[in-house]
Amino acid sequence: MLAKRKIAKILAMEEYFNPIVIEAIKPTLEAGLYPVKANQGQLLHFGARILKDGHEELAGAILYRKLGSENPWQELLLGEPDWNGNRVASLVLPNEITILEFAVLAWVDPVATCLRDRQKTSDAGLDASEYDLELASLHAQTLPLRRFLKRHERSFIIEIGAKLASFSAWYEFFPRSETSDPKTHGTFKTSVAGLERAARLGFDVVYLPPIHPIGLTKRKGKNNAISAKEGEPGSPWAIGSEAGGHKAIHQELGSEEDFRVFVSEAKRLGLAVALDFAIQCSPDHPYVSKKPHWFRYSVDGIIKTAENPPKKYEDIYPLNFHCEDWQALWNELKSIVLHWIGFGVTIFRVDNPHTKPFSFWQWLIAEVKREHPEVIFLAEAFTRPSIMQYLAKLGFDQSYTYFTWKNTKHELEEYLTELTKSEMKDYYRGNFFTNTPDILSEYLQEGGRAAFAIRLILAATLSPVYGLYAGYELAENQPVHAGSEEYLDSEKYQIKPRDWSQSTELTGLCQKLNSIRRAHSALQDMHNLEFCPTDNAELIAYRKQNLLCVINLDPHNAQSGSVSLPLSSLGLDLSSSYQLTDLLTGEKYTWHGDQNFVHLDPARQVAHLFSIDRQ
Repeated sequence: MLAKRKIAKILAMEEYFNPIVIEAIKPTLEAGLYPVKANQGQLLHFGARILKDGHEELAGAILYRKLGSENPWQELLLGEPDWNGNRVASLVLPNEITILEFAVLAWVDPVATCLRDRQKTSDAGLDASEYDLELASLHAQTLPLRRFLKRHERSFIIEIGAKLASFSAWYEFFPRSETSDPKTHGTFKTSVAGLERAARLGFDVVYLPPIHPIGLTKRKGKNNAISAKEGEPGSPWAIGSEAGGHKAIHQELGSEEDFRVFVSEAKRLGLAVALDFAIQCSPDHPYVSKKPHWFRYSVDGIIKTAENPPKKYEDIYPLNFHCEDWQALWNELKSIVLHWIGFGVTIFRVDNPHTKPFSFWQWLIAEVKREHPEVIFLAEAFTRPSIMQYLAKLGFDQSYTYFTWKNTKHELEEYLTELTKSEMKDYYRGNFFTNTPDILSEYLQEGGRAAFAIRLILAATLSPVYGLYAGYELAENQPVHAGSEEYLDSEKYQIKPRDWSQSTELTGLCQKLNSIRRAHSALQDMHNLEFCPTDNAELIAYRKQNLLCVINLDPHNAQSGSVSLPLSSLGLDLSSSYQLTDLLTGEKYTWHGDQNFVHLDPARQVAHLFSIDRQ
């Protein structure tokens, strides 16, 4: 009875005077304000710093379970501390879409403290019998084995998303251009050819621009002309006509049943369908007549058109998210997403999310995922970094990046280091699109086919998520005028048939890269990137586990130089010889030591993608 009272007294005192400090918890995002994003099956590293006055031995653990579960917490012991008291532990996450919560537990370990002090005393040649008595008492449970037990005051959230959110290759095409005649509108039926093409190239996702009715009022013409000529189809982003709005299908594409068959065929081919979610309306959209209070008005009482000075978009009206009827508007927009989920669509590329309220996106994504956790949202926001990052924190599964404009070795290394080594690695999944209907970079305009090959290899190997816009594999690179990133005869404003029978080296490169990405898990991870020094600024080299990519960034000239490898990380030493197999060509090489010579001529080969094997 006295022993029990003593233990109860000690526990009460320890709860009141608990001196343990728990800090530097990882992975967390802004002290747990936002969830950390993780991937299915990922080896996730946890960490915490545990401190206390004095010299007692401390211990700690990560407690984790599925969010909302009534099951007991599982415990993952933290490892030994470094000099500053930081401890780490690793856990393989489940292969499912779920949400985990975790907390950090810490305590004084009296057994470890006693054993340490006994060893020190014994090593000094002194009598250590008192420690034997203390150990016996501890093992007899007369004292608690976890003293000053403390749990951090809050739990933290980890979202494990759909696999395509963390590893996927995207192919964007316009169904209306899946035709052989520029005067004949493509349909969902003819677009099955586009699905087959994407599948042959090894892509995982086909992304379609808006498939809804297109307005007639202020319709844009060829090459973004202010007025359309008769028969010109207009921009798919000018959504809405008498035929319907965001829940309707453009009549020339086909019927709802045709779209269901299209989605089903995509699934059969191993492809997911991504739709564009553009929250804007043409002047002919049914919302304009039925819900005029959902729009913004100028001082003269006219609905405002969209603009991004100096650009003006006369054919679309933005919605007013802060109107008095905002709740009905928000719910209507949610119903649009749910409508297309009903057709089997699980991915939405969101057009310009940075021009809509942050609170709306946080609400919408949470609402949709509550019912459909498999759904993926991609943020198309080319704006200030802080805004792009904030949208990702709020819930977007993927985000566009500045990759398109990072062309030099310094730019690439600096940007990728930020994406993979800073806090961004815990929440920002960058989708590396090589091009888009809006972006034909100067590098591609001037570099010829070699530039297309270089940028494709960079995108496919640097990021586990990348994409391209159809026509890339044909090396389309004509701008509307010098200094512009707009395509000549842009598909945004006209039907653009292509001769897909042309077989180019870029087609074969797409197939090979996507096959390699599937076969090598190292390319399915964003965080394992390590840049390797080269002595030529035009040669960039980087390693992902046992894969080494070396690329000539100069599309016009041959470049040579030495590449330095971190041999110890590969289990090799300076005296080692080792074999490399170029996965792009099948050629084999033998290298010696940590520095080796590389020569790449863009007329023949722009890159090596080596698998490193010890001999």
